[in-house]
Amino acid sequence: MSSFTRTITRRLQSFAFAFSGLGAFLRSEPNGRIHLAATLVVLILGAILHCSTGEWALLLIVMAMVWVTELLNTAIEKIMDHLSPEQHPRVKWIKDVAAGAVLIAAIAALAVGGLIFIPKL
Repeated sequence: MSSFTRTITRRLQSFAFAFSGLGAFLRSEPNGRIHLAATLVVLILGAILHCSTGEWALLLIVMAMVWVTELLNTAIEKIMDHLSPEQHPRVKWIKDVAAGAVLIAAIAALAVGGLIFIPKL
């Protein structure tokens, strides 16, 4: 097998691992399923209300921001639970700060959605 073929195979495997991680996240995390439902609602509303290219760009950016922060928050929580199964004030602080990042992303997404969708309704 050539070096190029091995490189392509590794890249394809990395995509498979990423999709596997998304699947595991959606199967195990209720917040992941809530984000999926919210994403579908936004996509449907955007299509029905004929969002412009700029509006779609903003919606996609804030949706991605929420997904990324939620995925990282979940990873941080799982790492901390693994490293420190007992309750510890520093672990609580770390987990709370990570959850705060998700909250900020969700508020920003809600604000952008409101600015785009409310005038169209």
